[in-house]
Amino acid sequence: MKLSIAGLLLMLGTGLPVSGAQASEIRVGFIQDALTLDPANPGDRNTEVIIRNMYDGLVTRDPAMKVVPQLAQSWRQLDPVTYEFTLRPGLHFHDGSPLTAKDVKFALDRVLIGKIGGQTNPRRDLLGPLKRVEIVDPLTVRLVLSVPWPVLPAMLPFEEIVSEAYVKKNGDQGLVTEEDGTGPFRLKQWDRGDTIVMERVPDYYGGSPDIPPAGPAHVDRVIYKIMPNDAARVSALLAGDVDIINSLPVTSIRRVEADPDTRVETVNSTRTFFVAINTARPPFNDVRVRQALNYAVDRKLIVAKLLDGLATPLNGVLSPDAFGFDPNLPDYPYDPAKARALLVEAGVHDLHLTIDTDGANKGVAEAIASLLSRSGITAKVQVWELAVLTPIWRNAAKRKDHDLLLTSWGNATLEPSDIMMPTIRSGGRANTAGYSNPEVDKLLDSAETEQDRDKRRALYFKVQEQVHADAPWVFLWLPRDVYGVSKRVHGWRPRPDGMIDLSRASVE
Repeated sequence: MKLSIAGLLLMLGTGLPVSGAQASEIRVGFIQDALTLDPANPGDRNTEVIIRNMYDGLVTRDPAMKVVPQLAQSWRQLDPVTYEFTLRPGLHFHDGSPLTAKDVKFALDRVLIGKIGGQTNPRRDLLGPLKRVEIVDPLTVRLVLSVPWPVLPAMLPFEEIVSEAYVKKNGDQGLVTEEDGTGPFRLKQWDRGDTIVMERVPDYYGGSPDIPPAGPAHVDRVIYKIMPNDAARVSALLAGDVDIINSLPVTSIRRVEADPDTRVETVNSTRTFFVAINTARPPFNDVRVRQALNYAVDRKLIVAKLLDGLATPLNGVLSPDAFGFDPNLPDYPYDPAKARALLVEAGVHDLHLTIDTDGANKGVAEAIASLLSRSGITAKVQVWELAVLTPIWRNAAKRKDHDLLLTSWGNATLEPSDIMMPTIRSGGRANTAGYSNPEVDKLLDSAETEQDRDKRRALYFKVQEQVHADAPWVFLWLPRDVYGVSKRVHGWRPRPDGMIDLSRASVE
């Protein structure tokens, strides 16, 4: 085991004992700090990764992405709008207080309110038409919907349970920097922007028995070292200062594979990449222009050259792993001549456009711009801070002078509703293309309440066919998430939803 001076200083800086520490901790070089430790209000997947080590939900996902019981011992659907969950007996929060149905109701009601600490709660939409939570007995709750919504179980892994007594004592603000969860680790120390240290909960109930081996965590500590710089994360892994890094750059894969002490792990992500086209702005309000843009981008070339082949080209919205994915959608093959012909047919000459993006996607945006030039389209790239760019493109008035946006949307549930409703339904909160098709809206709304899986699948097939034809996006790809991992780590594999579950992981 390699241990550099930097690794020694890391342990000293966190107040951890140096002697023997290597055998009882896992150190993660992580790209981003948590925005909050409040499970009800992250609105950010990286934040959720950190929180999920300390908090459990009624249900979770196994490595195959199947929804399985966690705090709940079981659940059943009583009728199209009513679900009943039975809690495991003897559950406790980290402060020792018992977890009961009252806490479940309180936690879900916090999200239903729609605002926490005076701020809009980004998690409200994840509960869809949930109308109320009823307490049946100390270990049983019922979730009552206003209309049938078969997506509910798939959404519940996002909802961790908090202690009613803790929040009432410490307020919403108390959950921002402290925690009182039921997960395998508890918070020991958080140095904002630098380090999050968690320690093992020895009397942890064990988590879901559907994800063996159930039981307390196998390591004494988990340390998240915040390292947004790609080169710094890779160097720390190769030096033995950290054991796992996320977002391993494609350019560093060979170095990590060549090192005798490290390995590369990949998994299909659940994030669809696309170029949103401002459908309200001429000439992009003409479907022929939008189709031309699709023919003008060689997705397969970019995947091969820039992404090292670690992505799957897409012809539509959904991941191939998602429910309702249509594998027979026609391709938009790279065809500059076809693109030129469509532009001429639409009466568009000397098309000039700007692709908006953030710094992380600058290289891909520049490659797309270069390919567009082969079809006679003059494209430039405008790089923005993500905090500035997102509000522009999610507001119709603000984006009216913008052309294209290179972006992505995650679909961790692998349910079409989770990505289609926000991004392609009229008025969706992330409908950056401003796309609106009443027929698509009708199909999506029908699928939201349809109980028969085969009928739901058929509805989503129709949606994909129509969206493919309307081309509100330049359809791009689904990448593989890439991790660098020390060979001393055992019992851990990456998951498609990006969660880094370390409760079953061990180290030599």
